[in-house]
Amino acid sequence: MPAIAELFVYPIKSCGGIALPRAQLLDTGLAYDRHWMVTDANGQMITQRTHARLALVQPAFDGDTLVLNAPGMPALRTPLEGDASPTTPKMAATVWRDTVEAIDTGAETAAWFSEYLGLPAKLARFAPESRRACSAKWTGDIDASTQFADGYPLLVIGQASLDDLNARLVAKGAPAIPMNRFRPNIVVAGLDAYEEDYVEHLDTDAGGAAAVRLRLVKLCTRCPVPTIDQRTGAPDPAWPHEPTDTMQTYRAHPNYDNALTFGNNAIVVHGAGAWLEVGQPLEAEIGFGD
Repeated sequence: MPAIAELFVYPIKSCGGIALPRAQLLDTGLAYDRHWMVTDANGQMITQRTHARLALVQPAFDGDTLVLNAPGMPALRTPLEGDASPTTPKMAATVWRDTVEAIDTGAETAAWFSEYLGLPAKLARFAPESRRACSAKWTGDIDASTQFADGYPLLVIGQASLDDLNARLVAKGAPAIPMNRFRPNIVVAGLDAYEEDYVEHLDTDAGGAAAVRLRLVKLCTRCPVPTIDQRTGAPDPAWPHEPTDTMQTYRAHPNYDNALTFGNNAIVVHGAGAWLEVGQPLEAEIGFGD
């Protein structure tokens, strides 16, 4: 039977992740996932696509504080909730085509990220009153929203899919890679390799009624970020184009303009406020998929 194998949140978009034994589910995804985003001086997102060193910014939860550590930098502490009063400094933050009102976390965080990245930068926090809608083309009758994730509240990947990819990498002499290259929120054990491509719903069971229902809506098309070793903030010098080169041989999807896909984006149908836990059984409803 499928079950949750791992849960991850990435508090700051494109920075390090945190593995959790349990996480609260919100309409916008797991609590504190992509709740912050590094931007340039104009509020445009900065990600590993252009600044791979963000991978080395490692967050941790400490009570009501988010603590950030990075090579050569002092620890930075910023409140998890912050001040949401009308007088709180706001900023416009742009992620892809969407611009939302965000909270400017202030001069200290701006100076920290500016020094680390070597360019003027800010740290935006998603404002409680803001809303960023997911694409109705993929979500259908569900009015879904997310925060600073690329487009959807959750990314689901089956452990067997990574195992299959790693077998292909090892067969050609390349090293196996960890799941963090793909930055999922929910890793599912008990599915066949790439079976998540065809899962329509994932349900948790509550005495015969689904306490949580997730709808898997769009395969995740992959950018170059999976080539970045999240431990070093750079590609493996011996295999700088992996796993992209291997995925190109079998994961180019004709329905996505031959983009490489790995994992499936999900939205919350119901169950916001519930807690997900590692080891929790799941019911997988298979659809026709893409």
